[in-house]
Amino acid sequence: MRVVSVINYKGGVGKTSLTANLAAQLAWQKRNVLLVDLDAQASLTFSFITPDIWEKDFSEAGTIKSWFESFDSGTPLSLASLIDTPKRVQQALRGRGRLDIIYSHLGLINVDLELATKLGGASLAQAKKNFLSIHRRLADGIRHDIDSDQYDLILIDCPPNFNIVTKTAIIASDYMLVPARPDYLSTLGISYLLRSANSLVKDYNDFADLKEGQKADKIAPKVLGVVFTMIQEYGNQPISAQRPFIKQTASIPGISIFSNYIKRNDSLFAGAPQYGVPVVLHGYNSGSHQSVVEGLEAVCEEFGRALGW
Repeated sequence: MRVVSVINYKGGVGKTSLTANLAAQLAWQKRNVLLVDLDAQASLTFSFITPDIWEKDFSEAGTIKSWFESFDSGTPLSLASLIDTPKRVQQALRGRGRLDIIYSHLGLINVDLELATKLGGASLAQAKKNFLSIHRRLADGIRHDIDSDQYDLILIDCPPNFNIVTKTAIIASDYMLVPARPDYLSTLGISYLLRSANSLVKDYNDFADLKEGQKADKIAPKVLGVVFTMIQEYGNQPISAQRPFIKQTASIPGISIFSNYIKRNDSLFAGAPQYGVPVVLHGYNSGSHQSVVEGLEAVCEEFGRALGW
């Protein structure tokens, strides 16, 4: 089972659409995929269920927020107890594969503030213990509560920041995937994101080395690459205004660029969440919509190859 965090500091880069469609396409290819929505905006959540169903069945005690908060009670929830199988997408998959999800909550941002208050300690040893305990929380939940034989892949939709909740995702992950629009603001922070992630990994591993008693497991998440989204084409290639940003990103040390990309189609992607089924499962077979779906499928194929599938 592989764990992949989908992350970019900049919002509005197609992160949630990429996550949902990767999961759906891989499930169509008979993979079993678990999604974890860690973004307080809950866009991934509402791409699969309606707000009224979320409010009725999940908002009180059935989201990732409930799981984080349950540690304060001394009897943490099982992460597996929060897993839901969205009916509409499962019907669209026709039994080929499985797509499950752990939903988010708009109040998740408050969880991050609460976690920050727990990082201190009366002594250096206690501070180290708290650091490892807080930052490993999601990794431990996945290891202990999720059956690795049940899923081929866990995809984590991270918030567009580098808060503690995001850090728990990176520490839980084998890989990171960076979606980006080919424009100045969307690509500006990619180098900084990599530096921040590398710094987190170094700090965590240093603390793991210094842990009293049994050492904690070290981590080494790898960057799978950057997937460009919202591409506008002319002559079967990105328009001239977008190409410099793609080239600039490709020059960042340690970064690779997916050769396939996702074309821009605002009406197609904006309308998909209300049906609870990602674009790749809609069955388009003509016109510009088909071209977008073919691009999504190609990105998914490249993603699978990067994972060694």
